[in-house]
Amino acid sequence: MNARISELREQLRYHNQKYYDEDAPEITDFEYDTLQRELRALEAAHPEDADPESPTRRVGGTASEKFSKVQHAYPLESLQDVFSFEELEDFFERVQGTLAQQAETESTTPIPEQAEYVVELKIDGLSVALEYENGVFVRGATRGDGQVGEDVTENLRTITDIPQRLEGAPPHLIVRGEVYMKKQVFEELNAALELAEKPLLANPRNAAAGSLRQKDSKVTAARRLSIFCFNIQNSDELPLESHVQALDYLKSLGFTVSPFYRLFGTAEEVCAEITRMGETRGELGFDIDGAVVKVNRFDQRAVLGSTAKFPRWAAAYKYPPEEKETVLKDIVITVGRTGVLTPNAVLAPVRLAGTTVSRATLHNRDFIRTLDVRIGDTVLVRKAGEIIPEILRIVPECRPLDAVPYEMPQVCPVCGAPVLDDEEEAAMRCTGAECPAQLLRNLMHFASRDAMDIDGCGQAVLQALIDAELIRSAADLYALEAEQVEKLDRMGKRSAKKLIDSIEASKTRDLSRLLFAFGIRHVGQKAGKILSNHFGSLDAVLNASEEELTEIRDIGGTTAQSIVQWRSQEQSQHLIERLREANVNFTGEKTAVSDLFAGKTIVVTGTLPTLSRKDANELIERLGGKASGSVSKKTSYVVAGEAAGSKLQKAADLGIPVLTEEEFLRMAAGTP
Repeated sequence: MNARISELREQLRYHNQKYYDEDAPEITDFEYDTLQRELRALEAAHPEDADPESPTRRVGGTASEKFSKVQHAYPLESLQDVFSFEELEDFFERVQGTLAQQAETESTTPIPEQAEYVVELKIDGLSVALEYENGVFVRGATRGDGQVGEDVTENLRTITDIPQRLEGAPPHLIVRGEVYMKKQVFEELNAALELAEKPLLANPRNAAAGSLRQKDSKVTAARRLSIFCFNIQNSDELPLESHVQALDYLKSLGFTVSPFYRLFGTAEEVCAEITRMGETRGELGFDIDGAVVKVNRFDQRAVLGSTAKFPRWAAAYKYPPEEKETVLKDIVITVGRTGVLTPNAVLAPVRLAGTTVSRATLHNRDFIRTLDVRIGDTVLVRKAGEIIPEILRIVPECRPLDAVPYEMPQVCPVCGAPVLDDEEEAAMRCTGAECPAQLLRNLMHFASRDAMDIDGCGQAVLQALIDAELIRSAADLYALEAEQVEKLDRMGKRSAKKLIDSIEASKTRDLSRLLFAFGIRHVGQKAGKILSNHFGSLDAVLNASEEELTEIRDIGGTTAQSIVQWRSQEQSQHLIERLREANVNFTGEKTAVSDLFAGKTIVVTGTLPTLSRKDANELIERLGGKASGSVSKKTSYVVAGEAAGSKLQKAADLGIPVLTEEEFLRMAAGTP
């Protein structure tokens, strides 16, 4: 077999899995399409290497084992991609040639030789089939490989655009649609993920696909997906003669159909419409990656038929990624909600994918160094996935003589606090405890359940307090008055009093919670408890040397450096003093380490008579031990209650001492 054919097939199978099954593509659509085109050309030149399982002959996805499989009653075919008007002209000629040949044969029902074409936007999402019985939505499935998909009925029920009941529908109806995520929803979700310091979604298409394939339909519902319906799969069972009739019929039943569909009679008109769509696609509230051209009449489609993978009566015109040169006029730094400094290029305005682009992300310091981007450079820009402007490379021959390498700032441009070079994330991070750019995220963390546990202090309320200019730091929470809070939208007297009471109650929280609430890098809940137990007061923590901090078990050098660096900042000192003035508790229960538990790994299993597992684990850690969830050779003791199960058996197999709750409590009290 031709070595290149084999290599391309393996590459495409890999990228199909990443795109369709994992919703995590590693290459752009354009790069994928380039590989597909090369493979098709080679297969045409080497018919002896034909393979019915080739990626050029099969839809890319497979049904996941997470969901029940659905055999599609009608195949969910893919579309033949074209990348130029010349290739589209070939499509028109094939259609007209086949119809002309059919017209020459004898037929009792002549089929028109001239085709009309419907042009639609090619929505960038996840294809699904919706099945209705007697007007009731009974099942929905992903495309999968076109023959077998995944049953995602419950997740599809969360999409408000999908009608659950139809009036006047036929006994059996199968509708095909494209599930997608609106740009605004995508941006709002990423903003929330950034606040939570979770990985961001790559693009709306992947976000929609990943959201629809969640095991928990509540997660899908929270992602606010949408759908456009574009086909009746079983149209042969209905008295419909054309695609336009089918779309109009779907609209009459209450479906949201593919927008802006129009009928055209000539190739020139079709190409003009595709051009118009391409020039305005940046103005849409959702992503498209091309335009779809379909023969309108169903009897003509029947004559044209399908290949093993594509219908011969349709083609997808894919817009190539537009690339243009422009000048990088400046580099400005934005500070994200988690304190990360992001460099952004200010560009001489350039028109790309239907919108004017004047900014592009430079990602981070390493990206700038790799490309050696400098102010004044001429750069090549494109829109990644038709959404985010990105700089591909510089044009070296156009570099000004006075251009100098760019250096990231050493202080935060928003609050002036020193910047931490986070090598783990290749990120520069502001260290300011009261940095305005991080205010919402810092307040959410401070008020969270595991920190100061302020009930009623969620994101919406905190944002309202910020917008009303009532709080500029966590300390301002303790200066709020009920009269101020009740004036906010959706609050009122009862809600305001409840919030103020909860804020007041938080003053008594243990020191370990306050240490965690500060949001010091590397100081989580466990480190907060260890520090509180060891020192007993915030002042003792603040006065401890870096060496003293490092000597504490489970407080490493990195954590010690973070604490020393944080407490040395003026903003941190200001926050601490204001919390002291508000009478927030600065003390914890300083616990002596038990010689019997110090450095020991202990596993609690089963149901104990009086202690919950959480209480038992907290006691172990307070006494200098390590609470573990699994039994291994490193385990020192197993504390077993009723229904201990496999962990108890494993302890017996390994010869690990097993304690009752009574024995455990005696040891905790210092009695062997």
